[in-house]
Amino acid sequence: MENPEDIDQENGMIKEPLLNHPSKQQGGLRTLPFILANEGFERAAYYGMESNMIVYLMRNYGLEMASGSNILFMWSAATNFTPILGAFLADSYVGRFSMIAFGSIFSFMGTMLLWSTTIIPGATPYTSATNNISPKLAQLTLLLSSFGLMSIGTGGIRSSTLAFGADQLVRNGDDDKNAKPSCVGVLESFFNWYYFSISLSVLFALTCVVYIQDHAGWQIGFGVPALLMFLSTVSFFLSSSSYVKVKPPKASLLTGFAQVIVASWRNRHCQLNVDSVYHVVKGSTLEFPSDKLRSLNKACIVMDPIQDLTPDGMAVDPWRLCTIDQVEDLKAVINIIPLWSTGIMLGVNANTTSFRVIQAISMDRHVLTPTFEIPPGSFNAFALISLMLWLILYDRVIIPLASKAMGKQVRLSAKTRMGIGLLLSFVYMLVAGVVENVRREMATNGGIILIEDTKGIQPMSALWLVPQVCLFGLAEAFTAIGQIEFFYSEFPRSMSSISSNLFGLGTGVASLVASFILSVVDRFTTGIGKESWVSSDINKGHYDYYYWVLAGLSLLNYIYFVFCSRAYDQGKRALQGTKETSHV
Repeated sequence: MENPEDIDQENGMIKEPLLNHPSKQQGGLRTLPFILANEGFERAAYYGMESNMIVYLMRNYGLEMASGSNILFMWSAATNFTPILGAFLADSYVGRFSMIAFGSIFSFMGTMLLWSTTIIPGATPYTSATNNISPKLAQLTLLLSSFGLMSIGTGGIRSSTLAFGADQLVRNGDDDKNAKPSCVGVLESFFNWYYFSISLSVLFALTCVVYIQDHAGWQIGFGVPALLMFLSTVSFFLSSSSYVKVKPPKASLLTGFAQVIVASWRNRHCQLNVDSVYHVVKGSTLEFPSDKLRSLNKACIVMDPIQDLTPDGMAVDPWRLCTIDQVEDLKAVINIIPLWSTGIMLGVNANTTSFRVIQAISMDRHVLTPTFEIPPGSFNAFALISLMLWLILYDRVIIPLASKAMGKQVRLSAKTRMGIGLLLSFVYMLVAGVVENVRREMATNGGIILIEDTKGIQPMSALWLVPQVCLFGLAEAFTAIGQIEFFYSEFPRSMSSISSNLFGLGTGVASLVASFILSVVDRFTTGIGKESWVSSDINKGHYDYYYWVLAGLSLLNYIYFVFCSRAYDQGKRALQGTKETSHV
């Protein structure tokens, strides 16, 4: 039995103690640059490889557009799923420091393995521009192994960086609830620097690293990400002795959720009525559970106080009897899942990056001078630039002016921003389809072939891709940041590290959904004498039709969001009513 003093009376879970009480030499602002550099270098390495990867797979492995894109979708899905697993392991078993250290080493190994495919003779099936051979099993194994190692490493790093950085600012063993009033300004500053450093790293990847790959070749182009991951790993371990290292809790919130599910199943034959007695932990604001998802209420029914409870009021068997707070926390998470799922479509639309790279290759990418070309993989940088500019304008210009005009502080709610972002995502796909339709008409009617096949240039400028990319950047600024803020504020405080990774989980699911949609479109549009809409030959395919399919799905997704938003508000009002009744 655990010491009652170690129990968090608010949610019935066990507090998270410090491994050692931090001294004045441990933690603080001076450790943050090393933590930020760790993930900053990792992001630059990852996006520096991912942005141009479709070109590498098609040119050096002879893969078709559809098959190459599906491999990238799977890699993206794995990269976004592993942080959730990493967050659970870090918070429940190994600790955040160990998880980041583990992730850094694995990511470095993965980038080195990918780099080796460019320098080891026979590692790729490429022979010449006109004679590609299908990749052998060993060659694909080497490639996919590098992707797997990088995904595992990413899960270790991204799952814990935010929480580990916050640990350095919470001193003297205070838990988050006690530390927030005194540290809120410093924590907010850390979050701002975190997002700024990440954005700057990705911008560097989409410009400098991609440019190196296009002009210096794959050996140097993939060698740079390997060097960046080496710097990421070294920077993290340089300050190892100065970090505050938090011991993982003896029980996690996820364990509590599992206990609620098991207990409600074991007590499924119990009858719920007005005379039912519920397990209330000391200090709780709830005296009985809400009526929403009533079957879960059976998990907190006290059938025999003498047999079910210890003398100090704790459950004898937490897998048969849970607290009301545990039950309501699980209900809150279930209630939020539909809203979380509305962000998946934004991630599906984000997975059109590979198509845009192929489009850019077939267009005139010269700007300013006849000799300077924008690398095909760098066009995604415009999305990041628009995102960063919008955040600055929103916080520093729009909100202050609106507040001054209204005579009070005004801000768009997280859900409102999510809705605006989803609408912009629909417009983004609509515009992308129109631009591609115009490009294809110019290419096919004029009899113009790809730039790579001749020295000629298709007359349409690749700058026509910029408006749609900027639209997506704005869509992500509204929806992604809105979702992250929404999850952080709505989820229980003990789920802060997991809630910060939920958007990434949605992105991972989106990659799987995007792969499914692409496969269905490829299969049903390919027939005898007919080219697939997503053909590797962009002029024979119909990327514009594919974009419009995604636009239609995006519009349906927005309608779904409106429905889920209203349902969530109704559920929250019902829960709030239960709490007010409990106080009475």
